[in-house]
Amino acid sequence: MTTIRQWQLRAEFARRLSDMYGREVPAYTTLVDVSREVNAAVLERSGADAERLGSIARVTAERHGAIRVGTPRELQQVARIFGALGMHPVGFYDLREAATSAVPVISTAFRPIEADELARNPFRVFTSLLTPGDPRFFDDDLRARLANFLAGRELFPPELIDLADRAEREKELPQAQAERFLNLAVGSFALSGEPVDKAWYETLEQVSAVAADIGGVRSTHINHLTPRVLDIDELYRTMTERGIEMIDAIQGPPRWEGPDVLLRQTSFRALAEPRRMRLADGSVTTGALRVRFGEVEARGIALTHRGRARYDLLLEETDRRATESGWDEAARTVWREGFPGTERSLIDEGLAFFTYRLRDDRPRHGRPPTGVTDLLDQGWLRAEPIVYEDFLPRSAAGIFQSNLSGEGTRDNTREGVGYDLDWLAGEIDRDIHDPFSLYEQQQSASIAEVAKALDLAGELG
Repeated sequence: MTTIRQWQLRAEFARRLSDMYGREVPAYTTLVDVSREVNAAVLERSGADAERLGSIARVTAERHGAIRVGTPRELQQVARIFGALGMHPVGFYDLREAATSAVPVISTAFRPIEADELARNPFRVFTSLLTPGDPRFFDDDLRARLANFLAGRELFPPELIDLADRAEREKELPQAQAERFLNLAVGSFALSGEPVDKAWYETLEQVSAVAADIGGVRSTHINHLTPRVLDIDELYRTMTERGIEMIDAIQGPPRWEGPDVLLRQTSFRALAEPRRMRLADGSVTTGALRVRFGEVEARGIALTHRGRARYDLLLEETDRRATESGWDEAARTVWREGFPGTERSLIDEGLAFFTYRLRDDRPRHGRPPTGVTDLLDQGWLRAEPIVYEDFLPRSAAGIFQSNLSGEGTRDNTREGVGYDLDWLAGEIDRDIHDPFSLYEQQQSASIAEVAKALDLAGELG
């Protein structure tokens, strides 16, 4: 009997989701096409250096998606569906605090966590949960109405959840069940043709367009899919030339001469999509909603806690200087002044994560040194950067805000509710992995392998 393993389910789910989203949002297909063109040009121009942060096959196939749900129960079901695909919750993001406009959500990301699984298929889904308990956004009456609405919908059919649990438990599915699982899973994130209650949607939209997108409809949908590109500045220029309206900026670190770190993101603006709307008298008309957009990303090297603290300080300094020279120019100046310009400097200052491999042309005689930097200097090791697999709250909030139709409302005289990682982990009954720990484990495992091969166990540091 043919069985489909989890990584194969994940890869096929990502492929089918991309095909479906391309049919729903044709501009996304343009984004994917331009990404491939840019990547091919970078590969031709830069050769092996273009694959420093992943093979071109991986980069070209890579996607991340984004979805939004309304209740912890819905998020727990999402966790079971993605668990079937070998994807685990990683990181906690509070976009309520990262956004200046009304974005009442907290988020985590589901992704593979083992290096070999990431190499097979690195698909990840940024998943946001509405926070109706936060009085800065929702008063008692609206909170009660929202809870009643959300309690009356079912996003995922029971058969899908049963198949997901089996796939997670057995790490595979028979081919027929795998096909059924994929059809149900992809279909659950398709844009529904069911009419939207216009008055209810607009009530939530006054609070936040994000809240309306989550709690104003009786289904969920893929909010965006994100190809990965090797030159995001060139992609931004090309998309603009092709008549696609992009948001005003590229979020994240600036373009500069030094190492690419963390994550840079941009998107085309949310499009007005026709949607059927039910009016108060029960009649149905056609309206338009702007909730889905086309994001694209360029991934860099994962930073350590120390590196991330440096990054945050540089952002603060950039914000201070940006009023005089504009953000892009200020950021490049600040980065040149305050961030290492080479990968080796990142290693020496302990700012980024790398895996270490023995070099084929390493010395064959003599006792190797017992320090990683000495092994690098003397030609025993090579350092390979670990790609950042996660997200930046400020960048995610910036993408969300750039695609909102309005600022919404937020009462900052009220005290927010303390949704946090522990609360979220308890609600979905799963550990939420710390991304820094995952990168540290990957780096440490590579050092342990080197130590074993060089008979330096207990000595290498």
